Amino acid sequence: MPMQTRVVSPGPEAGTVRFADGKVVAYPTDWELVPPGDAALTRRLKAGGPTWTIQEKKGRRTFSQGVLAAADRVASIRTELDAERATDAYAKRRVAGTTRRERKQTEYVEDFQQAVVDFLNFAPLHAELAEKVATAVTLHATPVGSGTVARTQRILIERRAEAAVIAWLRHQTTGYDNMKIARRKGERRAVRQQLAGQSRGLLQQYRAGQSVPAAECPLQIALQSAPPLPDAHR
Repeated sequence: MPMQTRVVSPGPEAGTVRFADGKVVAYPTDWELVPPGDAALTRRLKAGGPTWTIQEKKGRRTFSQGVLAAADRVASIRTELDAERATDAYAKRRVAGTTRRERKQTEYVEDFQQAVVDFLNFAPLHAELAEKVATAVTLHATPVGSGTVARTQRILIERRAEAAVIAWLRHQTTGYDNMKIARRKGERRAVRQQLAGQSRGLLQQYRAGQSVPAAECPLQIALQSAPPLPDAHR
């Protein structure tokens, strides 16, 4: 049984896991749980097998609790990695990798913000407001690891921008966060669709070039109460 690589869930007691068929077993006493966080260590452990990956599903999301593997293998691979990471060549690769990721992130943020402006499509009269909205949405949606729709690669950037705007408006301009929504299948989706319709109606006023009093507009009120933008986005 330990010689098989598996994906398992947490067991009811310490030292146990639950297999896909529901069976609860104790994992080998000479195995060690390696927590998430060191991708290189995890990759090498899985490549050398066998391992048990512990995953827990909460709602629609699945979270990793780490990888179980033989303790002597874990120690050996950690020693190898420590030696590699102490070299000048590794340090240079790290710097180059960080620079590359930062450049890629900067480019993506710029592209995403422009996609938001394009989706808003405000009339020229409201061009400045469109930029402010786009900046606020982008700052919220694009940080690495944020888990927002803006970080997914499964849909086109135009769709990501649209979804991010609607989500931002839902949380910033409606009472959604404080709503008590019945625990019925499809109820939350129905509420979101209703609020999305309201948000699209609000955006349409600015697309049509209508004059919207700031004191009466939930969008402008939300921007006024938002945290100050970083200097780079002013």
